[in-house]
Amino acid sequence: MAQPASRQGADSLLDGLDPEQRAVATALLGPVCVLAGAGTGKTRAITHRIAYGVRTGTYDPSSVLAVTFTSRAAGELRQRLRDLGAVGVQARTFHAAALRQLRYFLPREFKRPVPHIVEHKARLVAQAAARLGIEVDRAAVRDMAAEIEWSKVHLWAPDDYLEQAANAGRGLVAGLGPIAISRLIRSYEQLLAEMEAMDFEDVLLVMAGMMQESPAVARAVRAQYRYFVVDEYQDVSPLQQRLLDLWLGESRQLCVVGDPAQTIYSFAGATSAYLTGFERRYHDATVVELVRDYRSTPQVVSLANSLLRRGRGPGVELVAQLASGPAVVFRTFPDDAAEAAGIAQRIRELVQEGLDPVQIAVLYRTNSQSEPLENALANAALPYQVRGGEQFFARQEVRQAMAMLRVQAKVKSDEPVLYQVRLILGGLGWSDQAPGERGAVRERWESLDALAALAEELVLAGAASLADIVGQIEERAEAGHTPSTNGVTLASLHSAKGLEWEAVFLAGMADGLMPISLATGPEELAEERRLLYVGITRARRYLELSYAKARFAAGNANRRYSPFLNGIWPSADQVSRKARGLAVPDQADLTKDQRELFEKLSQWRLEVAESASIADFGVMTDLTLRALAVRKPANARELAGVPGLGPVKIERYGDALLSVLAGHGPVSQ
Repeated sequence: MAQPASRQGADSLLDGLDPEQRAVATALLGPVCVLAGAGTGKTRAITHRIAYGVRTGTYDPSSVLAVTFTSRAAGELRQRLRDLGAVGVQARTFHAAALRQLRYFLPREFKRPVPHIVEHKARLVAQAAARLGIEVDRAAVRDMAAEIEWSKVHLWAPDDYLEQAANAGRGLVAGLGPIAISRLIRSYEQLLAEMEAMDFEDVLLVMAGMMQESPAVARAVRAQYRYFVVDEYQDVSPLQQRLLDLWLGESRQLCVVGDPAQTIYSFAGATSAYLTGFERRYHDATVVELVRDYRSTPQVVSLANSLLRRGRGPGVELVAQLASGPAVVFRTFPDDAAEAAGIAQRIRELVQEGLDPVQIAVLYRTNSQSEPLENALANAALPYQVRGGEQFFARQEVRQAMAMLRVQAKVKSDEPVLYQVRLILGGLGWSDQAPGERGAVRERWESLDALAALAEELVLAGAASLADIVGQIEERAEAGHTPSTNGVTLASLHSAKGLEWEAVFLAGMADGLMPISLATGPEELAEERRLLYVGITRARRYLELSYAKARFAAGNANRRYSPFLNGIWPSADQVSRKARGLAVPDQADLTKDQRELFEKLSQWRLEVAESASIADFGVMTDLTLRALAVRKPANARELAGVPGLGPVKIERYGDALLSVLAGHGPVSQ
């Protein structure tokens, strides 16, 4: 029996979909959970699902709300749906959808004007702090604003902050403890009330409150939207989930799409718990895994899968669909400048081979790592653009430091040059020890620390005066500000999420940068691994990972590649270590006595890791323990010669290590 013409037209939408994508497109009634690996065509699957539902008459287009997390992603969804004939479907961010509803219902149902929406918190946070007599700078304001957002997306009332922050283990924020932050939040909320304004989190909170208070509003919203699709579901916050639950009511018509292996915004309140727990909430849910990777070569996919398997975290095993490509490249350099120059040279080669610079990206963990890369690309006359942040020399703290250095350079001084530099940077908040705080305070310190390292590098290269240092840094700044709009992308791993390039260079893949030294607990380390996974899966064809043994030329060459790459980094690195006399035997090659000592050291490491609630490799890697078992250092000076033991670890663990090595048994610290 022939199908109706309308049904035949609908089925044509399924042409070209792979079996898993087709399963998503035809699962029209919820609950549905789509676990979509990187590059597997999730947007194609969900847009065809919506279009198929509209074409078959299952959905009225106006009854569908597709929710995602960025305006760019929402715009892409709308365009694809229009191209598929699903005109009238709403595709919005959580905030845009909630604001539209709020503007409609607040005047009609509650007879209240719509408050002014504060797009940026900084000014109000600064005013709230000033009311309390708290002195703040730009970095502190950013961190305070982030903490206010954190408390709101976790549905913490201002009066509950103290208890909730203690339960969540929140530390100092911009140097302030929980009591001060609690007072700041109340001051901030008072300012909003006086202005008759609300911020973006309030939009979701107020809309949720309206639906709870008014059955009429709840009925109207649920009558309008009957089918929900939520993209990037691994990134929802408790506040967004609360609003989604209220939108749904008793309905089960929900399709969620996400990848727990790409949860990298926990610091902003995102959690993959709602995605990974979807089947527990909906026992009869249809679950589809999208595993066919259409973005990357088998070489790139294999590396991504290896990283994911070693982490034992949730995620799908990708199956590459593209033809074989070049091998993933792993490179080790003597210092950061050499690494940047090597990356720039390789990019130049790719461009000469015909690759458009816009199809190339260099990704790194922190924005402060961009300076040598900007300098190297400028020296190589390669156009570039910094995504998700200002160029290094345009950052406020760097410009402020340079202004003060210029003034100091005109003053006659008998003090050593580096002493003068560090004194000035110290006055701006820099110290030789990284702050324990996160966010803007840490980013500011990293920028100043990069400037301190650059000054030290220039002195070692022959700069004799502060004026020499200032002049050479200004030359770099001038070269680094080469105008470009269509060049190589420089970006942090976070800001690269959702993007892809033909060639990707992952720079700074050293322990302490990946994972970042601030990540110590199991959850933080797992998120760092996911961040590296996101970086790897941005590459289509060319992928190179690199790290520098030292920060600058003639520096202490004690860096190692990321522990996440243990068992992955090729043996060529071991060959280069042997050439420098730094070889460390594999565990199988140890003598009986060395193996016994290695086991004692491993037991000591386990005790330390458990007492600090961190991963064991966060204390020390197996390579370092093997080196200790082989060399049996007897004092701090000999410890300093062991790969992986820098001054900080020697200060922290040196006495305990020497005790174990002397035969006194495992000693926790």
